[in-house]
Amino acid sequence: MAAFEPNNPGYRAAAIAMFEGQPAMRTLGVVIVRLAPGEAELAMLHSSAFTQQNGFVHAGIITAGLDNACGVAAFTLMQSGADILTVEFKTTLLAPARGERFVFKAEVVKPGRTLTFCEARAFAEHEGTTTLIATMTGTLMAMLPRIAASHEPRASRG
Repeated sequence: MAAFEPNNPGYRAAAIAMFEGQPAMRTLGVVIVRLAPGEAELAMLHSSAFTQQNGFVHAGIITAGLDNACGVAAFTLMQSGADILTVEFKTTLLAPARGERFVFKAEVVKPGRTLTFCEARAFAEHEGTTTLIATMTGTLMAMLPRIAASHEPRASRG
């Protein structure tokens, strides 16, 4: 992976604040494990509350972790004052989500002023082994601050 330079010298604090502002991640128990410009690693412990009928963690929960890892990775490269939204993703489920702990690793492939493309992988740690269980590609959009422009009043049309 290429090394990226953050556009915001306070990227670490900004990314942590953005992440901590998400009640959904707190509900899932997802935490930040590692941050670097263009990279994020998140993790969560298994909870039976997040399982589907076969006892595996539900694909929607795994997808949420992957999406958020992509979002945090992309956010580390965005300018100060930006916010972020996912505009699309594709998840491929490779193995059942069975484990005691789940890790979501994302990295920016192509940053941009407005759109950033990321790739992520989810791993399950189960009985001393780590298994790749899902991958994601995602595109995230920077919501840039708008500068208020002074406009002359428009002439009425009549």
